[in-house]
Amino acid sequence: MTKGIIYYTDNRLDEEITQRVQGQILKSGLPIVSCSLKPLDFGKNIVLDLEPSAITMVKQILTALKASDSDYVFFCEHDVLYHLSHFDFIPTNDNIFYYNTNAWRWDYSSNKVITYDHLRSLSGLCVYRDKALEHFNKKMKTIIDKSYDKIPVTRNPAWARKYGYEPSEKNGEVTEEWRSEFPNIDIRHNNTMTPRKMKIEDFVHKPTGWKESIISELWPKEDFNK
Repeated sequence: MTKGIIYYTDNRLDEEITQRVQGQILKSGLPIVSCSLKPLDFGKNIVLDLEPSAITMVKQILTALKASDSDYVFFCEHDVLYHLSHFDFIPTNDNIFYYNTNAWRWDYSSNKVITYDHLRSLSGLCVYRDKALEHFNKKMKTIIDKSYDKIPVTRNPAWARKYGYEPSEKNGEVTEEWRSEFPNIDIRHNNTMTPRKMKIEDFVHKPTGWKESIISELWPKEDFNK
């Protein structure tokens, strides 16, 4: 059983964030396949000549999945700080999508971080690679069959919100949650694809277990300083 990483980026992120995130991922020691829109010196890199969009992200994920030779893959995004404990996880079922819900959102313009119950996202996913390929191939077929690729590009299109960015029960998948020893940190910046949602008032359906803290409280000090 082998584990690896797929990494996808639209190359529009601040260099400071990019370097910090990539440096943290490299510490895992796992093989990396990156798919970007501009050349990137990060793992095995594949470049797609496309404009940033929700559909482009699906194409990047599929490209990286096909190029990986790992049995299980961690989905890594360009604006998430991954704690090393995240990569300790080992899936036990090839038909389940596993989400690390030990995650906090960081308002990059301040020190504020927030979390809540069942905070799951694509950036916290670990899954059997063949299962991921099956799901995202179906998703791309749906996009084409429903002509979503003909709709003018927006940052967070209605069809993507309806279908869901993450494999889930609402699109026919089986999921489970796990929690790493220390949390991943989702950096909320000006170019995030989805809304920042850093206040409970930002949610139509209020989450439970709401917590607020500051960024320096999330990891041991030595992990931040490495």
